[in-house]
Amino acid sequence: MTTVSATSTGQGAVERPAHRDPNVLRWLGAYASSMAGDGVYYIALSWAAVQAGTPSQAGLLMSVSALPRAVLMLGGGVIADRFGPRRVVIGSDVVRCAAVLAVAGLLFLTSPGLWPLAALALVFGTVDAVFVPAVGALPARITGKGQLARVQGMRGLAYRFAVVVGAPLGGLGVAVGGAAAAFGLAGLLIAVSVPLLIAVRVRELPQDDTAAPTTTAWRDLVVGLRYIRRHRVLAPLMLAIALGDLGFVGPLNVGLTLLADERGWGAAGMGWVLAGFGVGAGAVSLLLTVRGRLPHAGQVAGHALLAGSVAIGALAYVPSVLAAVGTALLIGLLAGLSGALCNALLQTQGDPAFLGRVTAVASLASLGLTPLSMPVSAAAIGAWGTGPVFVVSAVVCGLGGVVALCVRDLRRAELPR
Repeated sequence: MTTVSATSTGQGAVERPAHRDPNVLRWLGAYASSMAGDGVYYIALSWAAVQAGTPSQAGLLMSVSALPRAVLMLGGGVIADRFGPRRVVIGSDVVRCAAVLAVAGLLFLTSPGLWPLAALALVFGTVDAVFVPAVGALPARITGKGQLARVQGMRGLAYRFAVVVGAPLGGLGVAVGGAAAAFGLAGLLIAVSVPLLIAVRVRELPQDDTAAPTTTAWRDLVVGLRYIRRHRVLAPLMLAIALGDLGFVGPLNVGLTLLADERGWGAAGMGWVLAGFGVGAGAVSLLLTVRGRLPHAGQVAGHALLAGSVAIGALAYVPSVLAAVGTALLIGLLAGLSGALCNALLQTQGDPAFLGRVTAVASLASLGLTPLSMPVSAAAIGAWGTGPVFVVSAVVCGLGGVVALCVRDLRRAELPR
């Protein structure tokens, strides 16, 4: 494994800007291709599930991957730190590519029903449990600390690009050749990431920063959790992230669908609202990419969470689609700002040897626990209506901002220059 030059890791006098670093750009291309493949995969999976079963079965199948992802996420962080994030990401993409192409071939030759699709969803959920922490731990090994905020902005832009491109490509694949063609396209997009990742050079950790002294995976996990719990910035930051996500996911997913139906906005109106949110989040990613750093990161993240929570509560009471789009744009700006700064602080405050486990804990809240709020939000809206549920969600989200502003070390946290 080749080490990165001093200019790109911060070991020398001058850091190479991330947007001009070929090593970072290779990683970014791999990430964008892999995420676009994910987008195509989900379109293909949902289409194949609807064709092979009932709507309720299809809905259940689409949630199958959530359980292994939630259960195994912490262990995935240990694996990322033990074996190196680059190696784990490469292995994850290879497994995902092989599984998707295998199902594509099976669907092309026969009509196997729901079981192969369920198995594929389980594989994706299991692999995601190691893929997500490894992706979070990799930037600190390919660039210097002063560039990590910019990398988060670039990653956000790549993700938005993948979302915009993935869904139409998935629909095109289904239209041209059915689910088999869409799965094949997803596999090819994921496959593109593998040679790019192989070409990425990573910085080796100092010997005393590796996980070698610990003897078991369980011990590694305990050490990682203790490290987070005792860290003056990471511990409250994890709580702020969890509260922000819990208050955000329900309203902006199932809640928005029910709100659009209640107000008569229709699918087109809901699409415009989601587009407003995406534009706002993308604008923040572009800002971080250009600026590279924002001062007073902890304080700004806390204020953005508080202001974003007010906008979330207001979304249920706006009088028109146009006002909803404007409110969603504001939510995207504020949620994107707080999320990008929180992720940048995770990257810069955490020791690189623990970043897999740090990312796993943060991702467990975002990807493992917050999906549970979606059925709760739907049931609560059915009982009390959209307005009260959006307000309660806004309060939960706002508590994340309160934590960020009340804990002195987090409030004063800065991104490195």
